[in-house]
Amino acid sequence: MDKILVVDLGGQYAHLIANRVRRLGVLADISTPESVDSGILDKSIKGLIFSGGPQSVYENDSPTVSNDILDYGLPILGICYGHQLIAYKLGGKVSKGKVKEYGLAEISLKIDEETVLFDGLANKQIVWMSHGDSVSNVPTGFKILASSDDCLVAAMSDIKRNIYGVQFHPEVTHTVNGMKILENFVLKICGCKKDWDPKKYLDAISKDILRLANSKKVFLLVSGGVDSVVLFTLLNKILGKDKVFGIHVDTGLMRFNESIEVEKALRNLGYDNLKVVDASKQYLKALQGVVNPEDKRKIIGNLFIDIIGQYSDDILSSDNWIVCQGTIYPDTIESKGTKNADLIKTHHNRVPKMQVLISQGRVMEPFSHLYKDEVRLIGKMLGLSDEIVNRHPFPGPGLGVRILCNDKDVNISELKLLQNDVSAVNSAALVLPIKSVGVQGDKRTYKYPAVIEIKNIRDNNILNWDLLEKQSTELTNKVAGINRVMLLIAKKDGEYALKKEVITPERVKLLQKADNIVNNIILKAKLYDSIWQMPIVLVPLSIDSGESIILRPVDSQEAMTARFSRIPIKIVLEICDALMAIDGIDAVFYDITNKPPGTIEWE
Repeated sequence: MDKILVVDLGGQYAHLIANRVRRLGVLADISTPESVDSGILDKSIKGLIFSGGPQSVYENDSPTVSNDILDYGLPILGICYGHQLIAYKLGGKVSKGKVKEYGLAEISLKIDEETVLFDGLANKQIVWMSHGDSVSNVPTGFKILASSDDCLVAAMSDIKRNIYGVQFHPEVTHTVNGMKILENFVLKICGCKKDWDPKKYLDAISKDILRLANSKKVFLLVSGGVDSVVLFTLLNKILGKDKVFGIHVDTGLMRFNESIEVEKALRNLGYDNLKVVDASKQYLKALQGVVNPEDKRKIIGNLFIDIIGQYSDDILSSDNWIVCQGTIYPDTIESKGTKNADLIKTHHNRVPKMQVLISQGRVMEPFSHLYKDEVRLIGKMLGLSDEIVNRHPFPGPGLGVRILCNDKDVNISELKLLQNDVSAVNSAALVLPIKSVGVQGDKRTYKYPAVIEIKNIRDNNILNWDLLEKQSTELTNKVAGINRVMLLIAKKDGEYALKKEVITPERVKLLQKADNIVNNIILKAKLYDSIWQMPIVLVPLSIDSGESIILRPVDSQEAMTARFSRIPIKIVLEICDALMAIDGIDAVFYDITNKPPGTIEWE
C-alpha cells in the first residue's frame, strides 16, 4: 500500500496533515524527525511532508532533519516551519517577518507549465497563515511560486529535486483549495495509488481494542459528548456490555440539565452498564478561589481520577481493569503531546494523574490519532443518530473554562500602552482588561482582547462580516499584545470595570441560564447544524455591578482551525435582547476572532 510519511516538527496540525492525506484515499503515517533520520524509509513511502512547528529554524535545538533526507530523492512538501526548514537547510535565508500573519491571506500564484503543485488553480488563492518567520531568500535552484502582500515567498519549488515548500497551511479547511494542493502533491507528484478507506481504519481500531483489552474489563468516563458516546458504543459492540463499564460524572459545571439528558440518551441506546455520579459539591469546593485557567484545568482533570478511585479502587489498581479515554488528537497536541510541540492548554485527559496511569500502561486511547470529523464518521458507521453524532463539542472541564475569574487589578499603565498600539491600527477599537488563551505560530499566548463598536448596530439589516474579519485579522497581526477581537452588541450605560470574581454556584447558574437561552434560540432558528460549536463565556467585566457574556460561535471540522460563524444580525439581536434581560448581565459581545490567533475556548 502506498504511503505518505508526515514528519512531525512540533506543529499543531501535523496529524491533521495525515488526516487530509487519508481523506484522499492514501495511507499516511507520522514520524518524528529523529526517526526519519534513522533510515526507516521503506519502498511503500512515496513522499514526505514536513509539518509546521512553534520554533524558529535558526534557534539552537530547533527540530531538524538530515541533509540525507533532502537528498534521498523522494518528493518533499514543506509546510510553514517545514517550508522554512527546507530553505534554511539548503542555503536560503529565514528571517523574522515584518508583519506576522495569522488567519486568512490572499496569495498570488506565479503559474507556469511546470507548477504541478498548483494545477487547476486560479492565480489568486485564499489561504490560511500562522507564522512569524518567513523565507526571505530561496535556496539556489528554487523559484518563488507564490507571494502575498506580507510574505514574498508564500510558496517555492525546485522541480529537478522534486522539493516544494508553502508558507501557508493547505491542510486546514480554511485554505480554500488546500485539498486540491495536497491532492496534486500526493497523487500527481508522488504518484500514490488511492487504496485506503475509513473502514480499514475502523477495523484497525477494533483490533487494537481487542488486543489491548485482552481479558480485562474496560472502564470509560462518559461525558456524553460525541467522542465518549461513540467510543462507549464501539466498546460495547466489540467487547460486550459485561466487559465494559462507564461512569458519567456530573461536575456541577455541565450545561442546564446536561447530565439528565446524557443519562436518558444512553439508556435509550440500551446501555445499563453506566453509572451517573453527582460530584458537583466536590468540584465547586476544589475550585474555590482558583483563577488561573491552567490550574482550573488540572484540578478538574485530577478530580476525575480521584472520583474513579472513590467509586472503586480496583479500577485503578487491579490488573483486571484497563482505563479507556475518548481522547482525540487536538487534546493531545494542545497539551504538548509531542516533543517539539508547545503547551497551549492542559486538557482534562492529560493532567498529571492521568499521565501517571498512561506511563504505567493502564490506559488505552483508541481515538488518540483521530479528529472530530473522523470520530463522527465512525459514529455513523456504527449506526448512531445524527442528533448524537453531530452534537456540538463540549469541553471536558465544562463551564469551568467558560467562566473567567479574576483576583487582582490590571496593570493600567500596560493597558494604556497597548491601547496606543491598538488605536494606531484601528481608532475605533478599545482594549479590554481581561485575558484569554490563544495560539499564534503554533505557540501559546495569553493576551488581551480588543473590542470594536459599531454605532447604531440595530439600524443595520446585515453586518459586513468580511470587513469585520479583515479588521480582526489586521489587529491581531499588527498588535503584539492582543490575540482576540470582539464586536460589541449591547451594553448598559457607563464605563467598563474589572470585578474580582471566582467560580461560585451563582456564577455557574448564571452562565447555565445564558447558555440555555442561546442554544434554544439557535435551535429554533435552525442554525444549530450550521454552527460547529458555540461556547458562551462569562467574564467579570462589569458596567452596572453585573458581568458580561461573550458569544463564540465557530465553523470548523476538526477544532485545529476555525472561523467565527456569521449568524444573521436579526438572530444576534434576538440573542442579545434575551441575555440583556437577565439580571446580572451588563454587556454582550460577539467574538470575531479566527483560530489562530484565538483558541476556540477562551481558557
